[in-house]
Amino acid sequence: MFGGTESLLETKIADQAALANQIIDVIVDVGMVPREKVTLDATIESLDLKSIDIVMILTALEEKLDVYIPMDGPFHEAQDVKGLSEAIWAYIVKEKS
Repeated sequence: MFGGTESLLETKIADQAALANQIIDVIVDVGMVPREKVTLDATIESLDLKSIDIVMILTALEEKLDVYIPMDGPFHEAQDVKGLSEAIWAYIVKEKS
């Protein structure tokens, strides 16, 4: 019984890690930020992303993940890449359930 739950949890963690990697890829490609600068701890400010960059990144993520991401959601409150990833993960889980 618990083995199935652990597997599901491991899958979710792997999926969340994969999502974080996809977000990093989009930030690098769309935001034109050098990959070495884009870590989970990197702040949005340290990446020199402007509002328009963030909108373009969120739009690219919508297309890539096939999910609507509202521009006024908790994503704009994220202070770093990890926070952005967690906010998008929580939103996707909520929308897909």
